[in-house]
Amino acid sequence: MTTATGRRFRPAPFLARRGRAAVAPDPGTLQLRRVLLASEGRPIPASAVDFAVRLAKGGGGGVHVFSVARVWGSGLGLPNPGLMPSKGEWDAQRALVAEAVAALKRAGVDASGHVLATRKAAKRIVDEAERLGCGAIVMSADPPRNALLADLMWSQEPQRVARRSPLPVYLVPVG
Repeated sequence: MTTATGRRFRPAPFLARRGRAAVAPDPGTLQLRRVLLASEGRPIPASAVDFAVRLAKGGGGGVHVFSVARVWGSGLGLPNPGLMPSKGEWDAQRALVAEAVAALKRAGVDASGHVLATRKAAKRIVDEAERLGCGAIVMSADPPRNALLADLMWSQEPQRVARRSPLPVYLVPVG
């Protein structure tokens, strides 16, 4: 189905809207071909990996692990090499993704992964999920904060993903 501008329209049949927040459907009812296990740079806990395994095995699909190496900004509106992720930051994110992919493969799930650098992690995570044809996004998350302060905190990126995504987003509590 296409819109008047010729873009492909993808309805979001799995989301039930309640206010501004989206409520993700019961994971047991989903048959997903692909799940995105995403991180905004924090370590991916075993509980998030286990949840992604459960979602993927329910539909017989695979999991793609995606992590963001944070770009710290721009200087005078221009990209500045000093603000890009360092080699150590890239290596740390690659290690997180490799560890999660290994855990998924041990659980018997087809898994792959990659790392990208961006300033806008929520937008990039949602774009990657749509590009890869994922049916759901799984992220580990801190408890939600005050709405005024949350926009200033990098740790609230999973909540921004949940607000922005047309796909079901499952936030697995950290801890």
